[in-house]
Formats: sequence, structure tokens, C-alpha cells
Amino acid sequence: MAAPVRSLQCALKKSIVPPLVVILGATGTGKSKLAIEIGKRRQGEIISADSMQVYRGLDIITNKVTAEERAQCTHHMISFVDPLVSSYTVVDFRNRALALIEDLYSREKLPIIVGGTNYYIESLLWRVLMDVGQENEGEGKKGGSIDRKAELEKLGGAELHRRLTEVDPEMASMLHPHDTRKIARSLQVHAETGVPHSHWLEEQRGQEGGDVLGGPLRYPDPCIFWLHADMESIDKRLDRRVDDMMLAGLLDELRDFHLRFNQQKVQDQSQDYQHGIFQSIGFKEFHEYLTCPDETTQEARETLRNQGVENLKMATRRYARKQNKWVRNRFLKRPGDNVPAVYGLDVTDLSQWEETVLSPALLILDRLTKGERPTVEPMRVEGAGKRNKRSRHTCELCDKVIIGDLEWTAHLKSKKHHYHVRKRRKSEPEPEPASDQPQGTTPPPTPTTDGPTLGNSTTLAPGSAEACGEPVSPGTSSTEKEAPVL
Repeated sequence: MAAPVRSLQCALKKSIVPPLVVILGATGTGKSKLAIEIGKRRQGEIISADSMQVYRGLDIITNKVTAEERAQCTHHMISFVDPLVSSYTVVDFRNRALALIEDLYSREKLPIIVGGTNYYIESLLWRVLMDVGQENEGEGKKGGSIDRKAELEKLGGAELHRRLTEVDPEMASMLHPHDTRKIARSLQVHAETGVPHSHWLEEQRGQEGGDVLGGPLRYPDPCIFWLHADMESIDKRLDRRVDDMMLAGLLDELRDFHLRFNQQKVQDQSQDYQHGIFQSIGFKEFHEYLTCPDETTQEARETLRNQGVENLKMATRRYARKQNKWVRNRFLKRPGDNVPAVYGLDVTDLSQWEETVLSPALLILDRLTKGERPTVEPMRVEGAGKRNKRSRHTCELCDKVIIGDLEWTAHLKSKKHHYHVRKRRKSEPEPEPASDQPQGTTPPPTPTTDGPTLGNSTTLAPGSAEACGEPVSPGTSSTEKEAPVL
């Protein structure tokens, strides 16, 4: 029976063109608004790809769609995980979302993927993840595999990295010692399969249609929109949204959630703002306000409140930039031919939203549905296709480990690095004249340079690898690997 079922699924998938719509964009760009409008017009249903909106609670701070918006178009993957669960993973999301997509195909509905967690979206578009051990069920129930990973993370980066180096040195060379989550994941993969994580990833990339970032596309020719705007207008919009959240009762929501789920953890000094819904932007930013003693004066409380608001605004603006960077690096600059088209929609001027966003999106979708090429060209950026090899570099001057050639280049140009270069140059003693210099002769001039010297013959530029403790021979201390998708 398996073969006929798969044939039917393939036939249903081919009847939906494009196979799915994906809406990318930083927070505050109006992704949900566009998704709802497309859903109403194209018989679609929305799958939320937001790692915080899967949890019940904190509806305001996680900016969930309202009941009125959900009534306009069916939404999935929102508010179904218990807030006390801290082990819900991207694999759990992917498995549930893929089943939903197949269900939508069976009902001849267009899947619309929308959300701000871009690696959730990436897990659906490409075959980039592995199922290892017992993953969580739909409600985020704990399994032995998850417990082991959580226990590993408690060991700290240095010990984890040492263990990974022993069992999978290739993977260890690509991960920063401080990246405890990814290191613990790789150790978990090895413990449960007996095979190094790096071997699994290499096998995945070797599939037909795979690239250096992972396996092949799961759905050929999806329709992908990227809502973008100049950052100044986004910043203002995000600041106003925080103010609107405050008027909508954000403090009451945070206070209630803290009393029910976090107060005891704070008293036990076991609060964790790195996992689950507790890592939501906005919750930890008000930690000082929510935990201030009862005897705190009203003036001091007001100061803490205002500081929380400002921290929330800064964190939200920072997150928007991170989201845009991900889109550029993982979609627009993705190397190889296994890259779907991404159509840009400028949302800078909201007064022209229908003309500059909705109408162009519907026209592009209409032409794709008819099998025609859209009149609008997809976006690509300069430098697309270039690979960022995951070389491991050590800067002894700055006492830092840098993973990635692009990150290394940026470090060499940084003010902090050049500060340490100048500091080292000033601390080096002046070379003494040679004692066997014949009388009456002029000693050779001392070479001048902006960088430190190695021995007494090699001149080092301040931005060179040698100046940072790297061997003169290029590549001898670097492990060059492509960026892994874990």
C-alpha cells in the first residue's frame, strides 16, 4: 500500500502550483497581513514558522495573530506546546509541519509558510536535518534523547568541545567552543548512532541536488517573498509596536506569566532564559522589574519599567537585523544551483501597501500558477554563491577563537584587533645593534612597519594571520569546512 499512497501524494503535490508560498521578512514588516490576504484569495492555509508562537501564553509579547485575524484564514502551529516545556526542537516543528503540508495537499489547499524563525522555514524547504533518537511528540513531551542533550549542555563549552574533538574532530573544528547547543547536538548524534555527525552531514550534502549547506530542495519551485524596508523605517515601526504592546497590557501579561511559571524558579536560582518560551524577546528584558522586592519605591519601579521598555526596543531592533542577515546569507547568497527564486517586496511605505506589496505579490503568484515566468526578476545579491569555509582561526593577540573565513577577515579589520596589534608593537623591545659590527661602517636601517615582527626577518602586517599567531604557511592551522546545518 505504501507505493500507491506515495504516488497519490506526488499527484496531489503536482496539482498545487506553486507547491507552497513562503513569506520571509524581519519582525514588523507585515508578513502575517500578506499571508492572510493571499490565503483568502488563493484557498490557502497558514503554517506559522515562529519558534516562540508554538507555546501557549505570552500572546502579546510574541505578537501572535488575533482571533479576528485567525478567523479570516486558518492558522496552524500556534499555541499548542506547554510553556513549561523547554525541549521543543526544530526537528519537532519540521515533522509536524510536513504532515500538515501533506494534509493541505490532500484537501487541495495552498500551504502558506510565514514566520520570523528562518531556520524553521529552512528546515521545510531543504532536507537539512536528521531524526536522531526519540524526538518530542506534538505537545513537546520529553524524551530520553532530549534529556541527554540538556544534560550535556550543563557541562559547559570547554568540556563539550574536548569530548567532541575526541569522537568527531572534523565537526569540532567547525564549531566554536562556546556554541554549547550545537556541540551537544553533535555529541548526541554520535552517542545515539555510533557515527560522527560530520559523516552524516557529508552524506546529506552528497545527495542529488544537495549543496554545501545541506540536502536538496524538498519542494521544487516554491514561491518565496521577502518583505524588506530601510532599517530606519523598520526601527521606528518596531518602537511604535512596543508602545502599542504596552497599551495592550504587556506588563500585566508578563507579570501573570512570571507569577505562574517563573517566580519559583527565580527564588530557587534556576531560572533559564536560554530555552523554551522564557527566551522570548521581552521576557528577560523585564527581569529586574518583575523581580524587584516589595519594598521598592514607586519611583524605582518606574525606572525599572522604563529600562525594560528601552531594552525591549533595542532587542527587537537587533533581532530584525539578525533576521535580514539570515535571509541574505541563507537564501540570497546561498551557493550552488539549488536555490529557489526570492521575490522582493518593499514595505517601507505602508500607505502604498496594496500597490507595492499586495498587488505585485498576487501578480507573481498568478503567473507562477499558470506556469509563466513573472515579469519581476527575483533577487540576488553581489557575492552570491561564494562559500564561507568554516576554517578555525586563533588570534593569540586578542585571545579569541574565530570560526569561518568571513568572520576571520572581519576580525582582522576590527578596531579591537588593531588595538592589540599596536599594544604589542609598543611593548616589544627595541632591537640592539649587532656587537660584531665593524667600526666605521653604518648599520643597516631598521625596517619600519605598521605591524609586529616575527623573529628578526619576517615583517607582519597588522591584518595578517601571522600577526595573530597563525603559522606563516597558509592553511596549516585551519580546518576548512563548509558551514554545517545541524
